[in-house]
Amino acid sequence: MTIGNVPEPEPESGGASGHSGVDPRGDPFLRTRYAIPPRPVTFLRRERLTRHLDSALSTPLTIVNGAAGAGKTLLVADWAAGLERPVAWFTTDAEELRPGVFWAYVLQALRAAGVPVPAAVGSPADPGRVDETLLNRLAAELSGPMTARGPAVLVLDEFDRVAAPDTAAQLDFVLRHAGPGLRLVVASRTEPLLPLHRYRAAGELTEIRDAELAFTAREAGELLGRHGLSLPATVTDALVDRTRGWAAGLRLCALAARESPDPETYLKEFEAGQSTVADFLLAEVLDIQPPGTQDLLLRVSVLERFCPGLANALTGRFDAGAVLDSLHHRNAFVQHLGHSWYRLHPLFGEILRAHLEVRRPGLAPELHRRAARWLKAAGFLPETLVHGAAAGDWEFAAGALVGDLAVGQLFAGLRSAGLDELFSRMPPGVTGPAPELVRAARDLARGDLERGPVRLERAGKLLAGGIPDREGYESPEDDREAARLCWALLEVFAARLTGAPARAERAVRLTGELRGAVPAELLDRHPELTALLLAHLGSARLWAGRFEDARTVLTAAVAGPGGASTALPREDALAQLALLDQLNGWPGRAERKASQALAEIARYSLPGPPGTGLERLVLAAVAVDRDELDRAQGLLDEAAAPAESGPRSALPSASRPAPASAPHAPHASAPSVDPVVVAVRAVTTARLMLARGDAHAALRAVAAAPPPGATAEAPSPWLRGHMALVTASARLAEGQPEEAVAVLREVPLDQPACAVEAARMQLAAGSDPGAAADLLDALHGAGRTGPGVSVRAALVRAQSGHLAGDPVTARRWLGVALRVARHPRLRRPFVESGPWIGPLLDTDPLRGLAAGWLVTGSADVPPPGVEESVEEPVEELSGRERDVLRRLARMMTTEEIAADLYVSVNTVKTHLKNVYRKLDVNRRADAVRRAHALRLL
Repeated sequence: MTIGNVPEPEPESGGASGHSGVDPRGDPFLRTRYAIPPRPVTFLRRERLTRHLDSALSTPLTIVNGAAGAGKTLLVADWAAGLERPVAWFTTDAEELRPGVFWAYVLQALRAAGVPVPAAVGSPADPGRVDETLLNRLAAELSGPMTARGPAVLVLDEFDRVAAPDTAAQLDFVLRHAGPGLRLVVASRTEPLLPLHRYRAAGELTEIRDAELAFTAREAGELLGRHGLSLPATVTDALVDRTRGWAAGLRLCALAARESPDPETYLKEFEAGQSTVADFLLAEVLDIQPPGTQDLLLRVSVLERFCPGLANALTGRFDAGAVLDSLHHRNAFVQHLGHSWYRLHPLFGEILRAHLEVRRPGLAPELHRRAARWLKAAGFLPETLVHGAAAGDWEFAAGALVGDLAVGQLFAGLRSAGLDELFSRMPPGVTGPAPELVRAARDLARGDLERGPVRLERAGKLLAGGIPDREGYESPEDDREAARLCWALLEVFAARLTGAPARAERAVRLTGELRGAVPAELLDRHPELTALLLAHLGSARLWAGRFEDARTVLTAAVAGPGGASTALPREDALAQLALLDQLNGWPGRAERKASQALAEIARYSLPGPPGTGLERLVLAAVAVDRDELDRAQGLLDEAAAPAESGPRSALPSASRPAPASAPHAPHASAPSVDPVVVAVRAVTTARLMLARGDAHAALRAVAAAPPPGATAEAPSPWLRGHMALVTASARLAEGQPEEAVAVLREVPLDQPACAVEAARMQLAAGSDPGAAADLLDALHGAGRTGPGVSVRAALVRAQSGHLAGDPVTARRWLGVALRVARHPRLRRPFVESGPWIGPLLDTDPLRGLAAGWLVTGSADVPPPGVEESVEEPVEELSGRERDVLRRLARMMTTEEIAADLYVSVNTVKTHLKNVYRKLDVNRRADAVRRAHALRLL
């Protein structure tokens, strides 16, 4: 006769109990307790766990510990059935299993499995105790002749029912003294009473716990397939995430979905609180707890995580710590996060929240309100906001954000998208300074210049009248000063977006006055405030043409504390510094800073598109100067294209459903309204169109942009100058020199870059060369101008010499221009100079100065009259590829190149592959030799 896969031996006669086939109480042995349980047809063998269990044969003790429904029993049963040796199975499922009964069943299980336990070992006669002699004899038999045949394997299932310390101590005694003759496998919901620390220290313990028992996405897909379900990977992944791979949850969901006419939709939308999963968890986990513990579980279900103090605040009790620790150790779906913090299994929490509404309807908002106040006092702002919002207490939530000086986190840091989404649900009827400040911040972050400034003005008026206290919410003086400081920060940002530098300066002075009234530790906690303030002030000064003043504050913003919270303002400041370098004629510096700005965002994987797009606009302007027109177009397209959404929310959930439609993130991909960005985009686009020979498109680009000052409170002098230069250049290209000269009168000649370009265009329009030279003489020693300005100035002097019939002067200044332009690869100024330059470049030594960088085989238009002097690569190297190549020639490693260029190692490797391909080589040394031959180095 067999029971399951285990042969049942014939009944033995005799025994200490005086009866065969009965336990010490005189009750017959229940065969189902010592038979290996059968596996259902849908059972999925998981080889990774089976292989782990195989190590049970090399250690005396194996623990399979997991929550209810984790798949412990079926896993061990499947493994045991596949072993080619006797396996004794005992399911210890009795509510009160006294020592005598326990050992009688162990002996019966061993004999039923075919382990030859002699009658001389005996059997317990007393249900409540076991003779030590019996345990000695059993251990001796197991360690004796049986060892030669291999160890006996004993599985104790549901061992959490064994609560008697004496039984655990006796089991430990037999296991230790049986030596290699016994291997014990314990499956339990709780930590068994055995001295695990000793076995663990001796390396004699194999452990399989909840995390390992959880199904992977691949295993879950196979399990669903066993139930006849073929579902997309996204559905399976979502189900695994929701159940955390819990075996019973997956099986119950699969069974229910199989009965549904649309299994995929069912699994996407099933309500955990009204399902067979809920029935299982409520019966197996919640209902077996004492009433007080059930109430605690229901109340903490509104929390994503909780500690004893927070649980006490929600329950009104004082012993939550001991209760939570007990629930965790009993695997009651309470997971320990460390440092006394816990969380519920997400599916269990979902079911408990639904059950809370049934048992205590309307209690959840009050629990969220209590949690919000406890968390605020404890300094946990993100969770404070979440629970304040979940309670519907928006004044409290907004006040907490503003009072903590965290309004800057709506613009910067990992929480920006989550905060925007959270406060998007704030009803319009909620009033007060803090709610208005939050609304203004959200509007300004999205560039809404219709509502943002209006709400900011309203908040300022409310603050001037004081923040009214209301029942349940105190507004201390610190909070009032913090709110005023937040208002001043937003005022600087609004001034930046509206092109109002004087307004920005006034607001910055106010922040200086208010900072002293705010606790220093609060300011230290929010370095993003200072970084944002400096970045906004720098932009306002840049718009006003105060370049050096702008550089001072922007440099301070970059030099401030690093980290995710300041990454966006640091990126913003770097991009503006890059623009200043480009405007002052330093393309190499501009390129490095713009690339560093992009890397600043990528380093922290921040949500939303990187910055304002100004970095790519600056890189596009540099590419135009280098006559890399396709690259410039690509960068302009990237700056204008919507960016992919990054990680959404770094805020904890409020344990409530999200709104059906999510709002735009603060850094959404809508076109920037920053006047500096709008101006640079228009000018760079127009310059690219001129470089491509399309003057009409250049004029359209200028016309499409708002005129300088049209959307700003104060006009920008440098924008006015660059717009006039683009327009004059387009008129010249159309053959309208008189109109070009008229437009040039709008160019501010106190800006070196503008003055040099104006001088070049005057020559092109047929003006007196002497007048152009006078313009340049007036700029002698002016400002921090770079090669971009110097090259153009030298070309103007060279052209003046050419027009005056002075070839010596023309050649001398052309040589100066070539030497200065070679390193930054400034080709565009030579193309714009006109056809007079071609014959001169075809003479020595100018030919050698131009070879290898100005004279190229690129698809872009070469300078008129210039021919190739050396063989070039099939495809032109990009600017960044040339940077990598130069460092390659200096024997720098890939890591050193990456650090020097502020890019990742993978990016350098990509550039190297492109260089090898374009130079038709396979090694570094060959690349350097080929580059020297082509005069690229």
